[in-house]
Amino acid sequence: MVGITQPTPGEHVNADGVWDLLQNKGKMTVFSLCLLLCADLLDLAVGYLTVTIEPLPPVVVGETVTLKCNFKTDGRLREIVWYRVTDGGTIKQKIFTYDAMFNTNYSHMEDYRRREDLVYQSTVRLPEVRISDNGPYECHVGIYDRATREKVVLASGNVFLTVMSPPNNISVVAENTPAPFSRYQAQNFTLLCTAKGGKPAPSVYFKRDGELIEVISYTEPSTLERGGSSAGVRGARPLISRDLDDTKLHRSLSLLDPEGRSARLYTESPQRFHTQGQQAYEPSPATEVIPETVVSREFPRWVHTTDPLYYFSHTHIPQSDGSVVVQARLTWTLNPQLDNDALFSCEVKHPALSMPMQTEVTLAAPKGPKLFMTPSRAKVGDTVHISVQGFQNEVFPEPLFTWTRVGGRLLDGSAEREGKVLILERVPAELNGSMYRCTAQNPLGSTDTHTRLIVFENPSMMKNTQNPNNRASPMDVFGLMWIALVTVTVELT
Repeated sequence: MVGITQPTPGEHVNADGVWDLLQNKGKMTVFSLCLLLCADLLDLAVGYLTVTIEPLPPVVVGETVTLKCNFKTDGRLREIVWYRVTDGGTIKQKIFTYDAMFNTNYSHMEDYRRREDLVYQSTVRLPEVRISDNGPYECHVGIYDRATREKVVLASGNVFLTVMSPPNNISVVAENTPAPFSRYQAQNFTLLCTAKGGKPAPSVYFKRDGELIEVISYTEPSTLERGGSSAGVRGARPLISRDLDDTKLHRSLSLLDPEGRSARLYTESPQRFHTQGQQAYEPSPATEVIPETVVSREFPRWVHTTDPLYYFSHTHIPQSDGSVVVQARLTWTLNPQLDNDALFSCEVKHPALSMPMQTEVTLAAPKGPKLFMTPSRAKVGDTVHISVQGFQNEVFPEPLFTWTRVGGRLLDGSAEREGKVLILERVPAELNGSMYRCTAQNPLGSTDTHTRLIVFENPSMMKNTQNPNNRASPMDVFGLMWIALVTVTVELT
């Protein structure tokens, strides 16, 4: 028996080709000749069918996509069906069908999601694509079997639709805030930029005063390594904090009272004296006069003379809709002298954007907090609210508010209270003339504002205790129906 060379893929073998093979390869058995003839007759009965789909470039959410299914056949068309493939190819969902027998087409999607339009028999258009439309699609074409006219021969092609989505939200916040101001020890400061809604993940970078920041990249520790505590987060920073020397320690202790606060308000021009090997500033006490405003500024001595080193890290958090949340962190050793009023911007680049998105913040210490007291006519037994209603400037990051009573404890017995509002419940007459201090501070600076509380007699409370034979004068009964709000501001940056 003489072997026969198989034709190349796609080569049509007809009767002439069989005789050519017989002439080229020599004699063949009758059985081999019958097989070739049967194959040729079967091919003529079935016909041929090929399906190809043109590849698609990436598209942006909201655009219109056209899926083209190209096929060639010498048979009679039965139907064309488009599928969307999900779950890694395990599920195929019909999205559109063309029935050639009845020359009709219809969608398999629900009415509220019917967004497919048939352009031609084999072409489907998807208007306003969404991220959920991302994935593979298949086109199945069926023709009638020539031999039986009852069976359908199928062939298919596939294409992958890539849907991009630009970020829809970017924001910048300061990590580990609100935080206090440190006068005598350097501290690390971190800006966190978050970009949401991007697919694929966008690239994020920082600028300072419009200039791109040169950064040192490092890997952000995982949540387990951080331990979930703020101390762990700060300890993971690749920066080195400076230790306090004896000079700074003695100086810091000399300016604090037993409660850890400035003992007095100082003027802006302190007396100077010299010690061996160093020059120091000894503030001179000044009598507190209200409503005089006394401002004292003192800058830390640990500031760096060279440009700081900026450390950069980023993390990608995949979302259920296919988008990615990018969190970028910029960390450096804060210098309140140089960083106050510095403009930092976070910019985001994405292939779906024609130009970068940007958000910016200006680092600023709190200045001139505005206090508001209610009720406006406070009397004995009333509940008084003292709140901060804003500042003279835009403050970033968010300040930390601490309330104390000058020369004593608060009404509830505590030494201090944190929060934007101080609440004094059922104020007694003994609090008349007491002074309260609100300290607003962030890592860039601190400011103290004082207000004096004037409490007046309450006529309704005096009715039960007043002697009818010894009536009080109208001024004693009603008092002066107003409350004095006097402020003294101390700013430290």
